[in-house]
Amino acid sequence: MIVDVVMPKMGESIQEGKILRWMKKPGEKIAQDESILEISTDKVDSEIPSPAAGFLSKIIVPEGETVDVGTVIALIETDAASVRIELPATAPPADPKSSASSSVAAQPRAEAFGAPIKKETKPEGGRFYSPLVRAIAGKEGVALEELDHLDGSGIAGRLTKKDVEEYLKKRVTGPASSAQATVERIDIKKLQLKYPPPHFEVVQMENIQVKMAEHMVRSVRTSPHVEAISECDLSRIVEFRSKYADRFEQQEGFKFTFMPFIVDASVRALIAFPLLNSSVEGDKIILKKSINFGIAVASPSGLIVPVIKNADEKNFFGIARAINDLAVRTRTKRLMPEEIQGGTFTVTNYGVFGNIIGTPIINQPQVAILGVGAIKKRPVVLTDSAGSDSIAVRSMVYLTLAFDHRIIDGALGGQFLAKVVSNLEQYDFTRIF
Repeated sequence: MIVDVVMPKMGESIQEGKILRWMKKPGEKIAQDESILEISTDKVDSEIPSPAAGFLSKIIVPEGETVDVGTVIALIETDAASVRIELPATAPPADPKSSASSSVAAQPRAEAFGAPIKKETKPEGGRFYSPLVRAIAGKEGVALEELDHLDGSGIAGRLTKKDVEEYLKKRVTGPASSAQATVERIDIKKLQLKYPPPHFEVVQMENIQVKMAEHMVRSVRTSPHVEAISECDLSRIVEFRSKYADRFEQQEGFKFTFMPFIVDASVRALIAFPLLNSSVEGDKIILKKSINFGIAVASPSGLIVPVIKNADEKNFFGIARAINDLAVRTRTKRLMPEEIQGGTFTVTNYGVFGNIIGTPIINQPQVAILGVGAIKKRPVVLTDSAGSDSIAVRSMVYLTLAFDHRIIDGALGGQFLAKVVSNLEQYDFTRIF
């Protein structure tokens, strides 16, 4: 029996996906749920599992192609006796004088694997634009790179005359154009001429890197960033973790890290200061009734921020399990797009790389982000209840809160950060064991 492999719908807002690489070749055996290809959407890169066990019979859409959700991209034969592998046809011996032979030999890989060859001519590295759209763009001074960022309402997302006209209205009468928050697409061949080898190497950003760059540029242009930095004594938590690390790992099956403490303390601070768990739309503040906690994770393709949904409803172990699960699936490219959406507050742990202080960028449309530095032992002056000072070696960390100064002033930002510090320094360990 033939089973279709289709471009999966990776979220409500996802309409297409790009095939980054096929992990199986035609003829190879496949187990059900085994990863067979890697795709990229405008949200996340993901490895896609096989819908059935059998043999990869035919690859319809080759690597590098972008297709709509629901498009059949490959075929799997579940019956070993019926396997019929469709490989690129072997061209007959070429006749130097025959243009037909040259044409067959020059067939692209997509046609060899059975994918239809597109008859439209595309600009190198870009989308297809009709002569009318090109004419309007040329007359109005709209670069092709700018058109590349517009959503099309035509067939297969093609840009229409109406799409361009609507964009021009917003471009002239509206606020900053959408292109201002995008990464400029530059012809790599032009850059290679400007920066020739062996002294330079021009590298194309991965899709997820482009999206992250655009997101960061948009955030800086949207929110006036202010940072507050506090130091926090984590000595009690360091000692507790050291004492119970083995017991925790045996019980849960993964390592006992500091991040569950950070998240738990931050969640309780957000409950006390709900304005930090909001977003801004125009002159309105949207207060979020659930705390969806984002955690920045370094993945093979760039920084990803998976989200713990309803973190305020979880206990310490629930938070720890969610952190571990999301981190593992981020690094193995098994996240779904909805798992990086809907966050209301984010923490980023640059301390894992040894950095002690940082000033993170807010993850839009959120209004604040907490940065965690490396935990370092250093001498600290302690004052007892009688007012006497002493010096002791303590495990200290710098916490940075970057916040949106449109709605959060220094007083509120400082109070929130002080609450996080207090929750950590006076952590109630009876809530764990």
